[in-house]
Amino acid sequence: MDTMFEILMGLPLFKGASYKRIQQVIEQTKFHFLKYLDGEPMVEPGQECSHIKFIISGAARVTISNSDQRFKVSQTLRAPEVIAPDFLFGRATRYPCSATALGTTGIVQVSKQDYVKILNSDPIFLFNFLNVLSMNAQKAVDGVLAVTTGSLEERIAFWIVALTQPGGTDISLACRQRDLYSLFGVQRSSFMATMESLKQRGFIDYTSNEILVNSRRDMLELLNSGVEG
Repeated sequence: MDTMFEILMGLPLFKGASYKRIQQVIEQTKFHFLKYLDGEPMVEPGQECSHIKFIISGAARVTISNSDQRFKVSQTLRAPEVIAPDFLFGRATRYPCSATALGTTGIVQVSKQDYVKILNSDPIFLFNFLNVLSMNAQKAVDGVLAVTTGSLEERIAFWIVALTQPGGTDISLACRQRDLYSLFGVQRSSFMATMESLKQRGFIDYTSNEILVNSRRDMLELLNSGVEG
């Protein structure tokens, strides 16, 4: 069993802090440990994001969808990822996604108030969190540029990157193809040609109702190369 110190040192938002600082955080902060069984809901859409939630063992299947459930993007987050950290603060502080345990999954969560105290206790913690927020904000800017002027490949990459986290794997976009034609504003022939091109290059696989992403990193590089070009 990992010690509390080892658990915190393995979490991305605590990396780089000194042993002494971590020890102080352990002594001064209430950590809540939760265990979920396979298929058990961990987060529901619209639920208030009152705690920051770290996956410390196992994995979660995280899905975000539109109101009628016709468009869904799913990803798997594994330890030591954090679930939707950019919704802890700001105007919208409710989860936009669901999260379901894949196998037995362990979570450690910290209340917003206690996490604010942690952020104020050391610049390293604050820098780690600001870096996460900045990366999410910057991907939105790149995505808007791709949607307005980019190719269909870049627009698809934007949806994948914008609706998933950097550590997300096993990413899928579930939607009927005819709805995707309307979403991206293209003809069926153009859409299918793009799908086949992405598949042949090893970026995706697809069916009539789903796009399976082989690598989020490839989607991000495709998006960035289009914006830079």
